Amino acid sequence: MDTQLKKGLLELCVMARLLRSESYGYQIIKDLTEWIEISESTLYPILRRLEAGGEVEVYSAEYHNRIRKYYKITDKGRERLREFNEEQWKLQKILNYIEGQEEGKCAAF
Repeated sequence: MDTQLKKGLLELCVMARLLRSESYGYQIIKDLTEWIEISESTLYPILRRLEAGGEVEVYSAEYHNRIRKYYKITDKGRERLREFNEEQWKLQKILNYIEGQEEGKCAAF
């Protein structure tokens, strides 16, 4: 999969996961692995980017005598997901074209 496309989708997947509940890095990876390939070296830069963009907030809490970083989605992150959901039909239209399901069929596989 194209790196830029995957990067954007991974950001949306992480925010969608955090929309369900606040979480920490390892749990986010565990939850998303069924749907999309993601590693620690991929997740943490995404979380830092989302935090810098104001789409995710971070806080620390003690868990079994260790400090764990938790991530939660912000209103700005919720808005980004809402906008994506409203426009996902455009992505589906592009995918349909690539698969040859739209007028002017793109390619035969």
